[in-house]
Amino acid sequence: MSTLLTDEIRGYIGLRSEAITACDGVEPGAVRRYAQAIMDDDPDYAPGAGNARHRGPVAPPLYPSFMFRRPFGEPDPLTEHARDPDFDGLSLGAGDGLPELPLPGLAMLNAGSEVEFFRYARHGETVIQRSHYADIYERVSKSGPMLLVVTETEYRAADGDLLLRVRKTAIRR
Repeated sequence: MSTLLTDEIRGYIGLRSEAITACDGVEPGAVRRYAQAIMDDDPDYAPGAGNARHRGPVAPPLYPSFMFRRPFGEPDPLTEHARDPDFDGLSLGAGDGLPELPLPGLAMLNAGSEVEFFRYARHGETVIQRSHYADIYERVSKSGPMLLVVTETEYRAADGDLLLRVRKTAIRR
């Protein structure tokens, strides 16, 4: 018998977020810093790269998934909750626009990610993400019941071209 996977939680499966547009486009300076951080100096990432295959300079493959930050002028949620002793950070969500699952008191653990790569994001492009709950299912471990929550996020260029599809699995117990 299921103890964590209620009909209410099952109702989240298939729920989609609104489309979220990154506050900044793919900009050369940010691409440079990201490429340096991952230690990948592919010349195709440099401004002025003339690679005909990519139609100009591009960002590293996973870069679009790191473009979604808090825009200037928006309040910092960590500062706003700094004095709340019950704040655990989970209510901030993953930045994917999905509503938080009503699972108070359950810890969240990363159970892995799968990435499908379709094409590079080009310098100057706008990136849009949209997520959905792909699956939620229950398993029983030695420690007791746990939920596995699978979210899928697509990253697209403004023209609709699919750049990446990321499936993340989280354990809630």
